[in-house]
Amino acid sequence: MSNTIVKMLSDTLAGFGAATWFFFRILGQLPQALLRPRLIVHQVHNAGALSLVIIMTCGLFVGMVLGLQGFDMLARFGSESALGSAAALALVKELGPVVAALLFAGRAGTALASEIGLMRATDQLVAMEVMAVDPFRYVVAPRFLGGIIALPLLTMIFIAIGIFGVQLIGVQQLGVDQGTFWSQMRGSVEIEDIMEGLIKGCVFGVACSLIAVYEGFTAAPTAEGVGRATTRTVVNSAVMTLILDYMITAIML
Repeated sequence: MSNTIVKMLSDTLAGFGAATWFFFRILGQLPQALLRPRLIVHQVHNAGALSLVIIMTCGLFVGMVLGLQGFDMLARFGSESALGSAAALALVKELGPVVAALLFAGRAGTALASEIGLMRATDQLVAMEVMAVDPFRYVVAPRFLGGIIALPLLTMIFIAIGIFGVQLIGVQQLGVDQGTFWSQMRGSVEIEDIMEGLIKGCVFGVACSLIAVYEGFTAAPTAEGVGRATTRTVVNSAVMTLILDYMITAIML
């Protein structure tokens, strides 16, 4: 049993070290990748625009559920008018960044990992190296940048749609005064709260994008290997998102 635990810890540390070295290799290629803005825009479209439907749909229903649950909880204390404040703070500081990152990992992260993994399985990456073309510069770095740019934008869209969902339920269905709803929200949400949400979105974008490209690049060159890399992308991204969420929240509080 102890040998198994030691092996798991050593494998975890080895994987963390390999991912850290992989991250620094990407950083070394970022200046060259920035010289190809068209490729980066294409990756932002793949990672961001193609995720808009699921982000907006989930944001709307998360906001609607938050409106129902928040109203029920606040009604027990006679504070229904604070629904706008409570929902906005929950979405801006916590639910928006975290849920958007989890959805991003499930949609865009798996797409990135499977795409690069398929390139590994079909020897396209090896062919690039044989022709003295650095795959980090032309394959990994643009996709990494695209994810970093896309996730904060998706986070803000999720928050906006979520607030609309709360307003739809709280004001239109449950009868909360519209003026009170928006004035309470404007009075309670400060710039520091918005910055916390943006910082989380940026950090989660780095983590999820790094995990996706790393798992795809290091995938075994088989169909099974690509499938395992895709699964690891979702699991590791979800775990890392929640760990980083706690760390950032603790630091900023």
